[in-house]
Amino acid sequence: MSHVDSGDLSSQDKMPKWVPRAIVLFWAGFLAALVAREMFHQLSNFLVLLLISLFFALAIEPAVNRLAARGWSRGAATASMLLAVFLAIISFGAAIGSLVATQARDLLDNRDQYVGDTVSFLNDTFGTNIDAQQWIDTIGDPDGSVQNFFDSQQDRVVDVSLGALSGLLQVLSITLFAFYLISDGPRLRRAICGRLNAERQKVVLAVWNLAIEKTGGYIYSRALLAVVSAFFHWIVFQSIGTPAPVALAVWVGLISQFLPVIGTYLAGLLPVLLAFLDSPLKALVVIVFIAVYQQLENFLLAPKITARTLELHAAVAFGAAIAGGAVLGPIGAVLALPFAAMIQGIVGNWGHRFEIVEDPLVGAAVAKTKKTRKFLKN
Repeated sequence: MSHVDSGDLSSQDKMPKWVPRAIVLFWAGFLAALVAREMFHQLSNFLVLLLISLFFALAIEPAVNRLAARGWSRGAATASMLLAVFLAIISFGAAIGSLVATQARDLLDNRDQYVGDTVSFLNDTFGTNIDAQQWIDTIGDPDGSVQNFFDSQQDRVVDVSLGALSGLLQVLSITLFAFYLISDGPRLRRAICGRLNAERQKVVLAVWNLAIEKTGGYIYSRALLAVVSAFFHWIVFQSIGTPAPVALAVWVGLISQFLPVIGTYLAGLLPVLLAFLDSPLKALVVIVFIAVYQQLENFLLAPKITARTLELHAAVAFGAAIAGGAVLGPIGAVLALPFAAMIQGIVGNWGHRFEIVEDPLVGAAVAKTKKTRKFLKN
């Protein structure tokens, strides 16, 4: 009896065969997760560049397809479109940079006059008793806080230059990736579809076409709104004598349209500041016009333009911009809108759609017909 008991105990003490295998699989999975996390961390910048390149490729491909349909080679059409976009960005950046540098130099050279005019406006308008000479002495003091701030910024010139060079290299990388994605687009799609059956090929191509349509629609609708915004702002800036009205109008148009949520406020800061340096009254005119135009755009222009290009609910756009900004910053906020529109389009076209019943909850009055009463009774 004791022999049987010892045999049972020895069999119970043996480790099950699946335990070592489970331990090995656990640690292998843990190490694989660590490696994947580290690789994702190291390649995060590359993945962001690739995502931006895909965004530009989807946005520009409709124009490339039109040029290719007219006899252009895809390589030449892609290079022409990307070169045009690149030159536009460089020209815009150079114009705004030159404007800011010129105004900053003018502000430093004529700071006494600007301070005196601003203090006089505040004293006359709000009844204050600010001493202009005291502020002039504070700004001109070589050991003052203002001069120390400018001296500290001079040490960052090298960092700013390196940052600008890094940004230029990133732009070139995005341009190169986008070129290959567009010019070799048909070949890439053939390579993907060659691994799928006919039904799945139709699904992949439909989703791809929807992504091109929504992304291109976003770019073109925003560009059209930017042109309209720049035109009306140029009229106001030109009429009140704001410095460099064309550059400021283009700045307001682009920033307000391509930076969601906070773009309008960021776009208005520069013209308001430059107008304030010239005349506080002009700055007030600029603020009022920007606020009024934003309301007119939201209720009159934007719904009509985006209805045919980017059908995206305002709440969805707002939420997508916040989520994209939380994940990837300003770039994510910009890319989130066409991505949300694409997802909305896929969901809207997925499955069968049925006729909506008449009910006040869906915005339609209930027709009290005999058929309806009979249905309710049953």
